[in-house]
Amino acid sequence: MNIYTVIILAALLFNYLLNLISDLLQVRALHKPLPNEFRDVYDDEKYRKARDYARVRIRFGLLSATFSLTILLIFWFAGGFNWVDQFVREPGYGTVLTGLLFIGLIFLAQNFLSIPFSIYSTFVIEERFGFNKTTPGTFVVDRIKGLLLSVVLGGPLLAGMIAIFEFLGAEAWIYAWAVVILFTLFIQFIAPTWIMPLFNKFTPLEDGELNQAILNYTDRVAFPLQGIYKIDGSRRSGKSNAFFTGFGKNKRIALFDTLIDNHTVPELVAVLAHEVGHFKKKHIPKNMIISFLHTGVMLFLLSLFIRVPGLHEAFMMEEISVYAGLLFFGLLYSPIEMVLSVIMQHFSRKYEFEADHFAAETTGDPESMVSALKKLSADNLSTLTPHPFHVFLHYSHPPVLQRVKAIRGYRTSAGEPGT
Repeated sequence: MNIYTVIILAALLFNYLLNLISDLLQVRALHKPLPNEFRDVYDDEKYRKARDYARVRIRFGLLSATFSLTILLIFWFAGGFNWVDQFVREPGYGTVLTGLLFIGLIFLAQNFLSIPFSIYSTFVIEERFGFNKTTPGTFVVDRIKGLLLSVVLGGPLLAGMIAIFEFLGAEAWIYAWAVVILFTLFIQFIAPTWIMPLFNKFTPLEDGELNQAILNYTDRVAFPLQGIYKIDGSRRSGKSNAFFTGFGKNKRIALFDTLIDNHTVPELVAVLAHEVGHFKKKHIPKNMIISFLHTGVMLFLLSLFIRVPGLHEAFMMEEISVYAGLLFFGLLYSPIEMVLSVIMQHFSRKYEFEADHFAAETTGDPESMVSALKKLSADNLSTLTPHPFHVFLHYSHPPVLQRVKAIRGYRTSAGEPGT
């Protein structure tokens, strides 16, 4: 067992154990009583249902993670990577096509093994708790569309990465970095108008009280509004959400139809103001810059390890290849990725507080933001008392109770009475 085997195996097991500890702490935290702040949107029965939902999701996630790790370890130590490599090498298609076949077959196998878990999650767990609206036909079509998108968009990018690292020498990581940046910007540009509509119907928000209230708000804060859309989220789930996507002329703010149906106009304006806050506070370009810098560092490190014999020996490979090095480096890099993920989650939670503050301040109606958050938590059966360690590892948004307290703090600090 060489040093790369030890590092990767230790990283996989440590990550699994860390998440196991986090999940156990989260389950224990679910025993806390209903916070008084939420007694207007939760009764005892609904709170019990929310805690049951959290327990079921945690147990299911643990089962899925255990299965995935077990399959990976069996495949790894049974020499599966080398077997696939020898199989795709046999026709002699050349490095790029052979690499696409190697990674593609492993991706397809992983995708196939995940199908039963997706089916159970959608048609058993989400159905049991009243969220699922997805039909079997929609489920199958979504999987096919997702697979085709991976081939159409991911295939050329992967082929480019293999070719760059195969033929461009020591400076390959710089060219790869430029390609990834351009690809990311391209996806951000086309996603609102070409990719997202493949899965959801985007309908311009019709004229009326809500549309006029939103226009009044966006004029007041000088937001360059390109379009507000209603999404048919109810086609797949009873959960509610809103998001901001795209840039330039393709910027969109999207509100789920379930969100519109369950909230008042002032609450919906507050939710939209939160999304505008992300734009005004430049959270999106900040995240993109950090992501690009992270990608550059990762690709530089990749260039150092992609052809290292020991890394390939760790996976019992008979031959060294760029495409296998790409895959194996991802596993070697996982400890760094985990640390960076925790850091990014921290900044994401910080940005959510800032967007809440912006919404409360610019609408002049912090109680509508509070009311919207509380209703969203109830409608989505959110965990109201998450364990801090679980939040630290996994939450991109602060716990809703912390967000409510922070908004009340903004109001009090502005000289208004608190509650």
